[in-house]
Amino acid sequence: MISRQTIDEIRNRIDIVDVVSDFVSLKRSGQNYKALSPFTNEKTPSFYVVPSKGIFKDFSSGKGGDGITFVMEHEGMSYVEALKYLAKKYGVEIKEDARTPEDVAAQSERDSLYIVMNFAKDYYKNLLHKHEEGKSIGLSYFRERGFNDNILEKFELGYSLNEWHHIEEAAKKAGFSENILEKAGLIIRKDHKIYDRFRGRVIFPVHNLSGKVVAFGARILTKEKGLPAGRQDQPKYINSPETEIYHKSQVLYGLYQAKNEIRKYDFCYLVEGYTDVISLHLSGIEHVVASSGTALTEEQIRLMRRFTENVTVLFDGDSAGIKAALRGIDLVLKGGLNVRVVLLPDGEDP
Repeated sequence: MISRQTIDEIRNRIDIVDVVSDFVSLKRSGQNYKALSPFTNEKTPSFYVVPSKGIFKDFSSGKGGDGITFVMEHEGMSYVEALKYLAKKYGVEIKEDARTPEDVAAQSERDSLYIVMNFAKDYYKNLLHKHEEGKSIGLSYFRERGFNDNILEKFELGYSLNEWHHIEEAAKKAGFSENILEKAGLIIRKDHKIYDRFRGRVIFPVHNLSGKVVAFGARILTKEKGLPAGRQDQPKYINSPETEIYHKSQVLYGLYQAKNEIRKYDFCYLVEGYTDVISLHLSGIEHVVASSGTALTEEQIRLMRRFTENVTVLFDGDSAGIKAALRGIDLVLKGGLNVRVVLLPDGEDP
C-alpha cells in the first residue's frame, strides 16, 4: 500500500487547475474556472473549479471533490491508480508500506491490464530498434515514411515479429498469466490453440488521456518489405479488441499528444488514420486526432469538445473518404461543434 507520507506529499503538490486542465479546457470565471461538463453532454457550462479550495464541482452530474477524486472519476481509475498517476505527474517518489499476500492477491484486473499493455508497448518498441527483423522491415518502413527518432519516441511506435508465439512467451517469462494476456487482447484463443494477435506488423500504441497505453493498431507490410506473399490477403490494419480498459468508441488516436496544442489554438483537425496524425506532426501541425479505426462516434465528439468547439474534418480525397467526411459532419454538428471540411484532390491523403 502507498504510505501515508507519500499520499500527504501528493496532496500538497496538487494544483487542481493544473490537474483538470490535462483533461478539460478551462476558462476563467472571476476567481474560479468553468467548462462544459466532461461527464455529461451539456450545452451550457456547469462544471466549476475552485482553486482557493482545491476542488471541482460538476452541477450537471453531481460529481465533485479534489484533484484525486477528479482523476478517479474522469479516468475510471481506482484510488491507488489515481495516486500513482499524480505522483508521476508531480515527480513524487512512491513509498509503499509492507504488502500482505492478500494485498497482492487483491490487485485489480484493471491494474494488471495497464501493466501488461505497458510491457507489450516496451517490448514492441525494443523489437523495432534492436531485433534484426524489426530493423530491416519495421524501422525501414517508418524511415521511408519520413518518421524521425523524435516521432518514433513521441508515439512509441513498435514492431511485432512474424511469429506465432513471440509476445506470449516473452510475457509469460516476465510473469504475466495467459488469462491476462487474453483479456488484454494480446493473444487469441481459437480451436484450443493460442497465438499472438499481432504478427509481422508495425505497431501503433493507442493512449488514453492520461498517457497510458490501452490498445494497439497494427499495419501489415507488403511482400516487398520481406514478408511472405501469402500474407497479402490479410487485413491492412487490425486493432485491439474491446477490453476492460479500452472502448474504441470513446478514444481518439493522438489526443494525448495533441491536447495541449488543441487547447492552445482552440482548434482541432480530425483525420482518418494513424499515419495521417503522425504525418501532420512531422509537418509541425500537432493539434490533430483520428477516430482510431472506427466510424466517428458521439462519445468521440464529446471528447473533442472538452478541448475545443472548432473542428476541421480532413479526410482522404477518394469516394470513401468523402462519404466518411459527410457522415462525420452530421455528428459533429449534432454535438454542437463548429465544423469545416477540407476536400483533398482525389487520391490524396493528409
